[in-house]
Amino acid sequence: MAGLTHVDAQGHPTMVDVGDKAVSQRTAVAEARVRFPPAVVRALGEAGFATRKGPVFHTAIVAGVMAAKRTHELIPFCHALSLEHCEIRITPDYAGNLNIECECTLSAKTGVEMEAMTGASVAALTIYDMTKALSLEIHITQVSLLQKSGGKR
Repeated sequence: MAGLTHVDAQGHPTMVDVGDKAVSQRTAVAEARVRFPPAVVRALGEAGFATRKGPVFHTAIVAGVMAAKRTHELIPFCHALSLEHCEIRITPDYAGNLNIECECTLSAKTGVEMEAMTGASVAALTIYDMTKALSLEIHITQVSLLQKSGGKR
C-alpha cells in the first residue's frame, strides 16, 4: 500500500488531508476518444452532427462541464472544488474519430486531474448516448490524463 494516498496507516480508505498544502494555480487536461464506424461518420456528417436528441457537440460540451463541476459527487474521495475554468474541445480526426479534451483550471490546495478526466469521460458518454441508435459499434477507446501543472509534482 506504500505510495497510495487514499489509504491511512491502518489500510483503511480515507480522503487526503490537504489542510497544510499551499494554494497554487493548477491545471489539468484529459482526453477521451470516440471511434465511429464509417457509415456512422457519414450519417452524422450529413446531419451536421445533430440527432433527434439535439446537437451532439453542444450537448456533449454542456454535459462534460457539468460533470467536471460535480466530480466530488461521483468519486468518493475527491474534494469539492470550485473550478475557475473548464473547457471541452471536440475535434474530429481524418479517420472519423472524435478527440475530446477537457481542460480544468483553479487555484486550490489539491489538483484538478479527476475533474478533467470526468469531464472528458462524460462528454464521450454523451456522444455515445446521442449516436448509439446509428450503431452499436461506437467505441470510447481511451480516457487519459494528458498534462497537469501546479502543486508539488
